Amino acid sequence: EVQLVESGGGLVQAGGSLRLSCATSGFIFGELGIGWFRQAPGKERERVSCLDRSDGSTYYADSVKGRFTVSDDNAKSTVYLQMNSLKPEDTAVYFCAADLLPPYCSGSSYYDYWGQGTQVTVSS
Repeated sequence: EVQLVESGGGLVQAGGSLRLSCATSGFIFGELGIGWFRQAPGKERERVSCLDRSDGSTYYADSVKGRFTVSDDNAKSTVYLQMNSLKPEDTAVYFCAADLLPPYCSGSSYYDYWGQGTQVTVSS
């Protein structure tokens, strides 16, 4: 059974940091894309980052560029999203998702599997 499980969310003050984890299982953690998305109440889901494991390339939305960093641990089949200099507008439920067909992390990628999400709340 394919599973993606996010963890690491919580409440943090503006300017603080959090590291989200996306633990994957049920498929080969090889060449694929892992995207990070967020959705705030009343807003559309936004892709904030993606890691293309086939070549190590990364994508960041303009809203998080320079503050968020995506990385992975092959031994743990886990992808991380380090979030620094958090702002109240970063408040949302964050999801990770797996893109199993190349080209990975493209704008038209279809994400086959999703985690359940983890809440991030940034207070002002």
